[in-house]
Formats: sequence, structure tokens, C-alpha cells
Amino acid sequence: MGMGVDIRNQMAKRAAEEIQTGMVVNLGIGIPSLVPNHLSQKIQVMFHAENGITGMGPSPIKGNEDENLCNAGGFPVTLTNGGSYCDSSIAFGMIRSGRVDITILGSLQVSQDGDLANWIVPGKKVPGMGGAMELAQKAKKVIVVMNHCDKHGHPKIVNRCTLPLTSSRCVDVIITELAVFKIAETGLILTELFAPYNLEIVESKTGCEFKVSETIRNIPY
Repeated sequence: MGMGVDIRNQMAKRAAEEIQTGMVVNLGIGIPSLVPNHLSQKIQVMFHAENGITGMGPSPIKGNEDENLCNAGGFPVTLTNGGSYCDSSIAFGMIRSGRVDITILGSLQVSQDGDLANWIVPGKKVPGMGGAMELAQKAKKVIVVMNHCDKHGHPKIVNRCTLPLTSSRCVDVIITELAVFKIAETGLILTELFAPYNLEIVESKTGCEFKVSETIRNIPY
């Protein structure tokens, strides 16, 4: 089941809190593409896309879209002062050389150890893996923004991924519509809850054990 616009924006707003001035940030398609809309104007960053943009700004006002300026998902974007274009080989070179500070991605599954599975469901046609494997390996911090459960109600945060891995032990933070988890060397830690959800609901919808932070932040709706 899909999520409403308000919930998607709430998750994107929380993901934006991970970003600091001076960073180069790569955004995946879907909810991650909403993150620039929620970034404080005091924070100066360069948003990067595999299709060859460094310096993406917020989504354009309706009617002001540039048909030649889009993100990796094909949706219209703006360009900030100092932004630049390049071909995709240079864009991927930036990723592979470790110049991306944070990548914010969607996912199909994440394991309790931070394994990422987000590029294919066996037997289903996909347009390509994109830059997920490079980003998962080379970005300094990997943040996953996704539904807590799939359309069948099965948990997407699991003990072990059953789908083909994109990369192992690479995810640092998971943000769902229910909660926020951090993945440490000791395992999965619940650090935040979105209103109106509580610990019991999160436990019932999570497919693995997790620790609970001594101080839980409650994020209002």
C-alpha cells in the first residue's frame, strides 16, 4: 500500500536532518527526491545525481519546469547557484572515488546488520540497478527511507535479506513511516518514533530483534 503525501514528506523532512553544510548528497528516486524541499536555507549543500548534476535545488514551481533539467528519476528539479552538469561517467566517478558524503536511498529490504537489498525482485523486470551498488559501497553514510512493510504486510526490516543484496553491512540509518533506527556494531537500535505509533506497533511490524535507545525521541505528526 502506498503512503500519503504528508507521510512521505514527514519521512523526507527527518532524512534532511542528517545533512550538514558542506556535504555532497546523493538522492535516490521516490521519497529521497523530496528531501531538498525540507532543507533549511541556512544549510548549504550540493545535491548530486547519477545522471550528471551536482547542485540540485528544490522541485520547481508548477509551470516553471525545465524539460531538460531532471533528477535521476526523471522528475523536474532546479539548479542552485554554483551547480554544474557533467556526463554520467563523471557523476559515477565522483561516487566511486568517495566524494559523496551521504546517499539517501529507498529499499526493498534491510537486514539487522545493515545489509541492503534494493535493486531487484527476482522474476520482475527492472530498468537497471542504477548507481545503488556504487553508492552503497562508497558513500560515507547510507540512509534508507522506505515503508516499514511491503504491500503484502511483510516486514522490510528483517533478520536476513531474502532478496538479492545490493551491498552488505552498508546501511547506517533506516527511516520508515513508523520509526527511525540506527545500525551500530552491536546491531539495530530504535532511536525515534513517529506519532502516533508506539513501541508495541513497531515490534509487531519488524522482522528481527532490535535494541531500544535509552532516550527515545517522539516526532509529532
